[in-house]
Amino acid sequence: MKLIAKSAVLLAIIAALISFVKFDYCRSNGWAPPGDYIHACYSDFPALFGERGLITNAWPYSSATNAVEYPPVTGVIMWATSFLVSDGENKFRNYFDVNALLIALIFIATVVFLKKLKPQLWYLLPVAPAVVASLYINWDLWAVISALAAIYYFDVGKYHKSAIALGLSIATKFFPIVLLLPIALIFFRKSKIQELIRYIAITFATWLLINLPFIITTPTGWLRFFKLNSERAADWGSIWHALEIFGLKINYLNLISIIAFAVVALAFTLFVYGIPEVPKLASIAFFIVAIFVTASKVYSPQYILWLTPLAILAMIDKKDRFDFWIWQFAELIYHFAIWQYLAEVSGAQFAIPAGAYATAILLRVAALTWFCLRIMRRSTPKFGPQNLEFLSGVGQGYA
Repeated sequence: MKLIAKSAVLLAIIAALISFVKFDYCRSNGWAPPGDYIHACYSDFPALFGERGLITNAWPYSSATNAVEYPPVTGVIMWATSFLVSDGENKFRNYFDVNALLIALIFIATVVFLKKLKPQLWYLLPVAPAVVASLYINWDLWAVISALAAIYYFDVGKYHKSAIALGLSIATKFFPIVLLLPIALIFFRKSKIQELIRYIAITFATWLLINLPFIITTPTGWLRFFKLNSERAADWGSIWHALEIFGLKINYLNLISIIAFAVVALAFTLFVYGIPEVPKLASIAFFIVAIFVTASKVYSPQYILWLTPLAILAMIDKKDRFDFWIWQFAELIYHFAIWQYLAEVSGAQFAIPAGAYATAILLRVAALTWFCLRIMRRSTPKFGPQNLEFLSGVGQGYA
């Protein structure tokens, strides 16, 4: 076991270093477009360090029009790390280095934690090419590890700890809130309605306890995150943006995206109820997050950092690896397509046109959908051969 733990750390370190090399062109030459897009090394770290006033240690929620577009935990991390930057000439690079180091440490911890949750397939995370390519884009891994903690504690029956971890994750990156749907379905199937109410109350109380100081002291800056998301049009990476590129304009996009999520979430609910044994949260969380990011108005490249560990937890056994790699290959194609298209938008002479970029979006969505359906087909009697031992927790890395 010690050897496995050491191998997890070593593999994670290697992946973190390879990713750092990928971002080194921008680190050495600056993050100006189109160069940062051409070399696929764009990062929110230096971009928001300057644009949101963090370079002067400004409080991230002090402005109603220029507050950071992240929930409070991430905002505080962004602000706190600005104080670790020296006053030398390379402040943007130093800020990147500080945050990249912390992300690398969190990634190592995430890989080790995933080994505990999924000892058969954990190694897929640090060798997944789209994951390695995306590590230092932004701060999302801070929320990923707390979401994984929430899943772990839930599946071992420590509901209070799980609810606290989920509340923390939602206060770091809002969309882990969608995990409440599979959590509610599991509680309903176990006829634990009071536990469900208690779980939601603790999750909300944790989220509110973290957010309340920001709501009271800088309400307009705190609200900017929600305002930006509600007003956002069809944005980079989304299926809606691809459709617009191909000439299909979607009116009432907020409503349409919500309806799309609700309809597919209903299908997900029927899937969960079609499983004879009550499933573990680890085995079904991937599907609801995949539905959410597919119906969303934006798909950022770093969302792969959310999807991949959850996908590994949802995989039944080694037979799913072929499907996993097909999906990862499509994600890698998209990863480079988005940067090369942004290079084209920024005026680069050699980049890909809009049609090729939109095709990469649809390819990614198709591969993710196919991967989900393949796992679902193997998970339920309705769709094909089942592995109910996995769904009920047998074979997991924890009791």
